[in-house]
Amino acid sequence: MTFTSRTRLVNPRLGTYFGIFASSLAALFFLVAIFEQLGIADSHLRWLMLGGPVLLFTVIGLASATTQSLDYFAAGRRVPSIFTGLVLAVSALGATGLAAVTGVFFISGFDGLAITIGGLAGFVVMGILLAPFLRKFGAYTVPTYLGRRFESRGLRLAAAVLLAVPMLLIMAAELSIGAWAAGWLVGKPPSVMLVPLAAVVVGGIVLGGMRSLTWSSAAQSITVLLAFLLPAAIVAVIVTKLPIPQLSYGPIVRSLIREEAALGLPQITAAPLAFNLPGDGFVTISKRFVAPFGDIGRAAFVLTLLTVTAGLASAPWLLPRVSATPGVYEARKSLGWATFFFGILVLTMTSVAAFMRDPLIELAGNAGAGGLPDWLARLKSAGLVEIKSNATRLLLGNVGFERDGILLALPVSLGLPGSVVYLVAVAVIAAALAGASSVATSLANLLAEDLVNGLSREPPADAARLLVARFMLPVGVVAGASVALLAPTDPLKLLLWALTITAATAFPVLVLSIWWKRVNAYGAMAGMCAGFALAVLAIFAGEAQLVPVAGTVLASLGLPAGAVVALVVSVMTPAPSRHVLELARDIRVPGGEILYDREMHRLRLKQRRGGPS
Repeated sequence: MTFTSRTRLVNPRLGTYFGIFASSLAALFFLVAIFEQLGIADSHLRWLMLGGPVLLFTVIGLASATTQSLDYFAAGRRVPSIFTGLVLAVSALGATGLAAVTGVFFISGFDGLAITIGGLAGFVVMGILLAPFLRKFGAYTVPTYLGRRFESRGLRLAAAVLLAVPMLLIMAAELSIGAWAAGWLVGKPPSVMLVPLAAVVVGGIVLGGMRSLTWSSAAQSITVLLAFLLPAAIVAVIVTKLPIPQLSYGPIVRSLIREEAALGLPQITAAPLAFNLPGDGFVTISKRFVAPFGDIGRAAFVLTLLTVTAGLASAPWLLPRVSATPGVYEARKSLGWATFFFGILVLTMTSVAAFMRDPLIELAGNAGAGGLPDWLARLKSAGLVEIKSNATRLLLGNVGFERDGILLALPVSLGLPGSVVYLVAVAVIAAALAGASSVATSLANLLAEDLVNGLSREPPADAARLLVARFMLPVGVVAGASVALLAPTDPLKLLLWALTITAATAFPVLVLSIWWKRVNAYGAMAGMCAGFALAVLAIFAGEAQLVPVAGTVLASLGLPAGAVVALVVSVMTPAPSRHVLELARDIRVPGGEILYDREMHRLRLKQRRGGPS
């Protein structure tokens, strides 16, 4: 069997280019550190630390401009697997995962694993069940794939409308967290920083689409790795004498177990369907770090894990990235790299939570008369801690931590230089830009390709096609920013809602479209609508407290409901045509020509010859 030929050459200088970028970022950091020692005003240093990386990201995006549709929608199908995997991991985690989930680990301990294990499993499921086959098909968006796989323009339009909803939620979450981090860095309200952040997203990708997104997101992902891992390594050296926080925080956890037991911190066992993860804002610690199922019940833990897995595996803002790899083999490799980088980031997040929790528990056990310790006073002055009582004895219930600020709180508490603290804030901003840009590009392509041009089987000429896609980019970003401004909600809730809705809407149909030939357009349409409706209604019912179960947990019922409806309706309606069955068979074969490119080539030939469409 022949495998997909690698006809598109990867630029051999990519390593050099991104080495130059990493060197520039390091030079900026050292420059800020030098200026800090020279006594330059702190406000100037903060703006320099924010503006420098953002300027680099924007320049990379603008330099990747293109007028070719294949470059704009699929980065020329020549992105190496390691860069694809790195960008997938950081975009999936985003600033919401990086900041909010670290705070969840700090406050709730073990229970945060429901999200991170689901993310890791999601990449595994994506790599086994979906990504290689969607790469073989080669469509630019998930609705385009569904519409052509089932030969149904109605399904394509419906999928575009339904999948736009979770994408807007994700964009609102990323912009909110990014604006909060940028506002904290430069001393401005988050609402003020949200608009320029959205403008940076548009400006960095509007000229090059997926090509600009790929290379600017690669730079942002490298920034996240360097700016997140380096401060964590510095803290690990100070605390454990080893520069590997992912492997050296075990003694800290053992110390936490002993100290929390001596302190009498309760071991809470939540009801099976309870879902009480800490919300945004200042939150206090109420349970032991390693005690399981205290804020999330056992059943809710499993349901959350499964829905996060299915939602990430079928995410319409992540799946199009695999279409930019040179072939099916590279698509599989990219998911392996994504799992690796995602795991590194998750291990670092848990180590940060343990390092931050240790001095707090020690303080609670030894607290007596006297003022605040220096490290807690620094956190209070930075706006990352709220002391709820003026009592002479500090209790855990009197100290509230900003959930999304734990990453920043750790270097501040240890008294590290401001340049190191600002570097951590840059990591959060870069993750927000990577996540929001990924969603913005996919949403704009979805609006342009599937809503505006979706009624016609033949795409317009390249110039008109790119014009519509570029116009839809600011439209999608403005819509996401409007959700963040007009309906402010906990970004972690938005992330979980988006993944749950995506799991119920897209996952069953995508899996069935590859692995069950009998599924037809009627079943796919019914399954998507049923899963979406049930998930959305469940979220509303849970938030309105119409049912005694959290909306995120109840909405997980949409996943099996969508699958069952798709199966039943497909069996009760006519079988797919012979052409559709052959297409389903071709998708499973890793070798051969990319199906979407082959179809586009044939349509272009017909247009040139003046034949019927």
